[in-house]
Amino acid sequence: MNRNATLLEHLDKEGLGLEIGPSHRPAAAKKDGFNVEIIDHLSREGLLSKYKDRNLDLDLVEEVDHIWTGQSYVDLTGNKKHYDWIIASHVIEHTPDLIGFLNECDSVLNDQGVVSLAIPDKRYCFDYHRPITSLSRIIDSHLSENTIHSAGTVAEYYLNVVKKNGSGSWSEHTEGDVEFIHKLEHAVQGMNKVNKHGLYIDVHAWCFVPHSFRLLINDLCDLGLIPFREVSFTPTTGSEFFMTLGRQGSNFNLSRNEAASQVEAEMLQPILQHEARKQPSPVEQAANEDVSGVRRFPFFRGSRKDKIPAKLRTTK
Repeated sequence: MNRNATLLEHLDKEGLGLEIGPSHRPAAAKKDGFNVEIIDHLSREGLLSKYKDRNLDLDLVEEVDHIWTGQSYVDLTGNKKHYDWIIASHVIEHTPDLIGFLNECDSVLNDQGVVSLAIPDKRYCFDYHRPITSLSRIIDSHLSENTIHSAGTVAEYYLNVVKKNGSGSWSEHTEGDVEFIHKLEHAVQGMNKVNKHGLYIDVHAWCFVPHSFRLLINDLCDLGLIPFREVSFTPTTGSEFFMTLGRQGSNFNLSRNEAASQVEAEMLQPILQHEARKQPSPVEQAANEDVSGVRRFPFFRGSRKDKIPAKLRTTK
C-alpha cells in the first residue's frame, strides 16, 4: 500500500473532507475526484511563488479554499461539525499547540469523522539528535496558549537538526553518518526573532517515534485534553509513520508499560543497526581466520603461515 492509500484507508471517500497544508503534495486531490477543501497558509499563487525555484511538480499544487492566518477553523471555514474527514500530512509536528490543533480539527469534524496523519519518525529524519517530546511540554504549551514556537524550541532545532548523505530524511537501510546542518549563529538569530519580534519560525516543535506518539495520544485522551483515540496505526515506512484518529477510535490495546517498552526498543533500533554495520560479515570473519586455527593479522593477505613472522606463529 502506498502512502496516499494509507492516508485514505479509513476515510469516507464519498464524504466531504479537508486537507490541511498539502502544499505541493496533496493526498486527496480535487482532480482525482475528491470532495475536498484545502486549508493552507498561502494562496495557490503564493505557494507557486514559494516553490518556484525547487525541483517540484507545481501542477500538483491545489487551489486553496481557506487561507489560514491564525483564526479558528470554524471561523475560517464557516462550518461547525461539518466535515467527514481531515488529512494533515507532516503538519502536526509544526504546530505550537498540538492539543489546540487536534481540538480545532474536532470542532469542524462530525462525530463520526476522522483525522488522518502522516508523521515524521525522528529516527529517520533531521530530528535524529533531538529528544522525544514529553507529555509535559505538550500540555504546558497548550495551557500557555502558544501561537508561536518558543525561543528554546527554535534554539534546540537549529543546534541539533542533521542530514545524512545530504538529505533531511532517510530510511532504516540508509548507511552513512549524520552531520549538523546549522551554525550557532542561526540559533542566535532564530531566538532573537522570537524574543524581540514575536515572529513565528517554522520548525518542528515536536519529535516522535511511533509508540511515543501512540502513547501521547492515549494519555491526552485519558486526561480529557483531546476527544480522539487511535482508529489505526501503520508503522514506519521510509521516514514516516501513519495514524488515524477519531472519537470512535479503539485500536490502542497496549498497557502504558508495554507502550513505554516499545518506545525504548524503537530508540535503540538505529543504534543497534549502526553497530551491526560495523561488525564484519561471516565471510569477512572466516577470511580473517586460518583453517588451522591461526588468526590472521589484517596486514597480511592470504592464509599461509609462512607470511606470519616466526616469533608470532603458534603451532599445535
